[in-house]
Amino acid sequence: MPRLDAAEAVTGTGDQSRPRGVLPALCATQITSWGVLFYAFPVLLPRLSADTGWSTSTASAAFSAALLTSALAGIAVGRILDARGPRTVMTTGSVLGALALLGVATAPNLPVFTGAWILAGFAMAATFYPPAFAAVTRWWGEDRVRALTIVTLAGGLASTVFAPLTAALADHLTWRATYAVLAAILALITIPAHALALRAPWPHAWGVLVLGAGFVVFRWS
Repeated sequence: MPRLDAAEAVTGTGDQSRPRGVLPALCATQITSWGVLFYAFPVLLPRLSADTGWSTSTASAAFSAALLTSALAGIAVGRILDARGPRTVMTTGSVLGALALLGVATAPNLPVFTGAWILAGFAMAATFYPPAFAAVTRWWGEDRVRALTIVTLAGGLASTVFAPLTAALADHLTWRATYAVLAAILALITIPAHALALRAPWPHAWGVLVLGAGFVVFRWS
């Protein structure tokens, strides 16, 4: 059974059949996607509530709608990923995420704010762990465990990186401007990373259904 050493796993160069740069790209995009779309919200919530007059529970309900949307959209995202590969899914998700956060930043009222978060929910479904795990599993095959562990650990750094970054931005900017900056960061890092690093041919030995809330179900095709 082939094995990856640590350096090969990180760079994605242990097997010539595996696309180079996938693991570093997914590590960077998981940190950024989770950090911007998920962990920034609780940091900005008190400022958001004070500025808009919406209660924290009301604003949190809009964010919860994003999480529910992500879970519900997961099956459809998985089917598209199974057929077309992660590049289309994750690049589109990155674009939607940036647009959604711009909508959050400019929302004039609660319905628009909620709608923007629902759009963000589709972005979450297309950029969080499930599609990344599906990509690693399909490309890494028998060596997937170590590669999955690397991506998981990288994603776990999202709060460590983006909670203090968001707080620092909010100390100098309004919550709306902070979200606009975060939208730009999301776009600049994740769109090119997904579009350029995930271009390898998509093998069809496995069928993958990506469910919401972090579950991946595998089936033989």
